[in-house]
Amino acid sequence: MRARSLLGMLLAALALAGCMRSRPYPTVAAVPQAPPQVLQYRGEPAQTVVPQYGPAVVVPATGGPYVAEPPYLLDSGDRLRVVVFGQTGLTNTYAVDAGGRISLPLIGAVEARGRTPQQLGQEIAASLRRGYMRDPHVTVEIVAYRPFFILGEVTTPGQYPYVAHMTVETAVAIAGGFGPRASKGEVTVSRVIQGQTTKFNAPLSYPVQPGDTIRIKERWF
Repeated sequence: MRARSLLGMLLAALALAGCMRSRPYPTVAAVPQAPPQVLQYRGEPAQTVVPQYGPAVVVPATGGPYVAEPPYLLDSGDRLRVVVFGQTGLTNTYAVDAGGRISLPLIGAVEARGRTPQQLGQEIAASLRRGYMRDPHVTVEIVAYRPFFILGEVTTPGQYPYVAHMTVETAVAIAGGFGPRASKGEVTVSRVIQGQTTKFNAPLSYPVQPGDTIRIKERWF
């Protein structure tokens, strides 16, 4: 009798297990993830973009990080080396004046503000081609970038020459370091973009561009 009872319980357990195996499991649809956005300045490792820091050129990564760097646009304070091949009288170093122009012999003032060095070279060549030279070859190189400015809670605020690959932290070091009441998390950068001044918060690792104004705020506690 007892053997029959045990056999019945075993058969019931096997039947229940079979029902559970035959029951289809629910399927969960995979949610596609958006590709990460990455940013890189001047050959440094790519970083994940933080939306509140900006402005910046951002491109999606596909298969590996893309590298995006906005072209450098000339403005007042930049010093340029203009080379016109075969014309020593025109080859010289020129400063972009307060009006955003450089003045060359023969052709006079040429607009430099808002152009890349390559675009400026093309404009100079086009001006020389109009009645002065048949086929001018012109290159423009940056000799010295316009300065940056750092204000607020640093040891020595003021205007400083721009150094390649600068970050906000580098700019603070150039200005003698943080002041005693500096708020390291309260950094504001002002940048002229397409003729308009844009202000935004930035971390200490944010890349600085020539002409930027950095303000280190004062902490309250």
